Amino acid sequence: MSDDVVARIKANPKYHELKSKRSSFGWMLTILMMIVYYGYIALIAFNKEFLSTKLGEGVTTIGVPIGMGVIIFTVVITGIYVRRANSEFDALTAEILKKEGGK
Repeated sequence: MSDDVVARIKANPKYHELKSKRSSFGWMLTILMMIVYYGYIALIAFNKEFLSTKLGEGVTTIGVPIGMGVIIFTVVITGIYVRRANSEFDALTAEILKKEGGK
């Protein structure tokens, strides 16, 4: 892209909206992931007794499903981000490029 097109895109209010929405959504998901992950690590560090509580008569402890929950949470928030990126963020990008990029 030429410098003129880049300057017009950077001046477009939709571009600033896209940057703002994408950034705030990304940070929100990052904070949620950090809370879940570091919460689990803190649980391991400070409450081993709880995590070692057996589920039923077998050898599985409560720490296993909680750990699996952390992994599942990661996959779910990744899916949420991808879905929003493929709909809202891509639509805004297309609008910006159509108006400013000459496409």
